[in-house]
Amino acid sequence: MINIHPIKTEDDYKNALLRIDSLMDAEPDTEEGAELDVLATLVEVNEAKNFPIDVPDPVAAILFRMEQMGISRKDLEPFLGGRSRVSEVLNRTRGLSITQIRKLHARLNFPYENLIA
Repeated sequence: MINIHPIKTEDDYKNALLRIDSLMDAEPDTEEGAELDVLATLVEVNEAKNFPIDVPDPVAAILFRMEQMGISRKDLEPFLGGRSRVSEVLNRTRGLSITQIRKLHARLNFPYENLIA
């Protein structure tokens, strides 16, 4: 029999994580598999409520992607419009224009949601 209750305390959360860990090899369409599904959903809702992850600001997203791709400020010039414009954007003194956002998305595969503040 499944014994599941809402996650209200830190101990409830930790116990749910421990139980999920012990059920990771549960087969689908079994009582253990159903328990794993329900507990995972409860933990996911709890984490979304108590530990939300904010979308990074556009400059942080650009800097992260530059590091990932191994590109420099100079490599951004065709998308942002020259060395001074790149500097203004990365120093947060000028926001991104719609045209710049479209170019970054189309040519460097930046997600729109990371570029729009």
